Amino acid sequence: MEDGTQSADASRGRESLLQSQGNQCFVCGPGNPNGLGVTFKLDADVCRGSFTPGPVHMGYDKVTHGGIVFSLLDDVMANWLWLQGQQCFTARAEIRYRNQLPIGTPVLLEGRCVKRKSRLAQMEGRVIDAKDGRVYAEASAAFMIPVA
Repeated sequence: MEDGTQSADASRGRESLLQSQGNQCFVCGPGNPNGLGVTFKLDADVCRGSFTPGPVHMGYDKVTHGGIVFSLLDDVMANWLWLQGQQCFTARAEIRYRNQLPIGTPVLLEGRCVKRKSRLAQMEGRVIDAKDGRVYAEASAAFMIPVA
């Protein structure tokens, strides 16, 4: 088992990989010119990021497309595992949209692990208004850790 220092060092190393130009991920890849450009970090037991949707993320009149919102949630949950050294893929996901997300609204992203069993991680994520704490959407998902 790693001590806290080794774990923190490993997380910083994985953060560097996320921030490399080789990362082509649509949500977090700085090497993807069409991507969302979100940066993720671990904060204790929560993966955090932030995002402000623009006009190119619109689904209809001044509202962020639901697929963009889901992409943010999927990635904040997956990156909780990635930043702890685990590659994964989404096995199942469920989303609940609570409010429309207006274009231009800064949001905070949170992802956390609820339960781990063998190769399966049960995760939760939220998209929250950065100013007033309103929850725009939340998701629960199962992520599978592939066999090495």
